[in-house]
Amino acid sequence: MGNARVQSIHVHPVKALRSVPLQEAVVEPWGLAGDRRWMLVDDGGRVVTQRERPRLALAAAELLPGGGIRLSAPGLEPLTVPVPKAAETVPVHIFRDTLEAVPAEAPEAHAWCSAHLGTDVRLVHMDDPATRRQVDPAYSRPGETVTFADGFPLLVTTTASLDALNAMIAGGDRPAEGPLPMNRFRPNLVLSGTEAWAEDGWTRIAVGELVARVAKPCGRCVVTTTDQDTAARGKEPLRSLARHRAIEGRLVFGQNLVPERLGTVRVGDPVRVLE
Repeated sequence: MGNARVQSIHVHPVKALRSVPLQEAVVEPWGLAGDRRWMLVDDGGRVVTQRERPRLALAAAELLPGGGIRLSAPGLEPLTVPVPKAAETVPVHIFRDTLEAVPAEAPEAHAWCSAHLGTDVRLVHMDDPATRRQVDPAYSRPGETVTFADGFPLLVTTTASLDALNAMIAGGDRPAEGPLPMNRFRPNLVLSGTEAWAEDGWTRIAVGELVARVAKPCGRCVVTTTDQDTAARGKEPLRSLARHRAIEGRLVFGQNLVPERLGTVRVGDPVRVLE
């Protein structure tokens, strides 16, 4: 691990939209600053993701100073959406959690997102990540919270494990689907200089100024089969993960983290395994 480094950093200002690479990011208790503070919901307030709408991969959200976003997608004029000033919240449902969120104030924001997907959706913002949503209590301590991420503040992957997975795909019966890029897995931190699957044995790690607890492996879903450039779907990597990386009934790649010491992480930062 002496040569392990941060290879890349990624935020997703709107959950399920394209990731945004950064050279550095501030780590807040609930994740990287600006990561997944916005999301789309349907008429019933339920989260809309690439699981059911792969076309979301074709839209992007640039993070603006102050937490606003600039939306862009093929065939649509870019749209700037400020953080809503109103404090009125609505209930939203993200998997097993129900919480309060603030709708975007501009009606054109909802119309823009609906036009891209071809179905009615609403854009909502998490106003207070310190109180709105708890991390799964089975893997967290009191007071630990998360944004609209699937379940944990941070997701880390390694280039060595991706290389190993792509070798599995190449040796399978659908080798034409590989090699897969890292963006299929939508991580926050991508590390280089480790051994393949070394992250399976980590309990606590230091990444630059960040110290984080390794909570659990990240179970994978159909989103990983979605080409993030075209929105087309295949069978990999789930087919190969099912053969080689099924752990406790989940197909896993990467590790979920919970911050313990905050700070700034930068591309090139050293990585140390503490436990």
